[in-house]
Amino acid sequence: MGILRRSSRGSKYSLIFTLLYMKNEKLIQPVHQVLSLLVAGKYAELEALTKADRLNASEIAKTINDYGRKLVLPSDDAFQMMNVIEVRNAKPAQWSIIMPLWTREEGRSDLSIELMLTENRNDFAVQLNNIHVL
Repeated sequence: MGILRRSSRGSKYSLIFTLLYMKNEKLIQPVHQVLSLLVAGKYAELEALTKADRLNASEIAKTINDYGRKLVLPSDDAFQMMNVIEVRNAKPAQWSIIMPLWTREEGRSDLSIELMLTENRNDFAVQLNNIHVL
């Protein structure tokens, strides 16, 4: 999503970036929810949210603990760094998302989450596919 950050005021790149951000704004809430659960160490709740399709609570905990740093919530501006790919012709609509994580020690970390969001009537089904170092 942040591909077009190199923009000047009023340029077509600025307009495209704004449109991309507005289009993906609805995806921020479920990503923020996942980040909040990770930061709070609520891995069982995260497992329930994602139905442990790929990672269960103990695998999530091991990955975060092995990383050895304290996760923190990023600023709202950080969501511009979400890498969002809409899955073509998916019914219902789906998006693959990679979001960097933040730590108290590093700020923006080299650790990231990979999610698949599937649109439901009023919200999204969330699948946590991976937590890894970029």
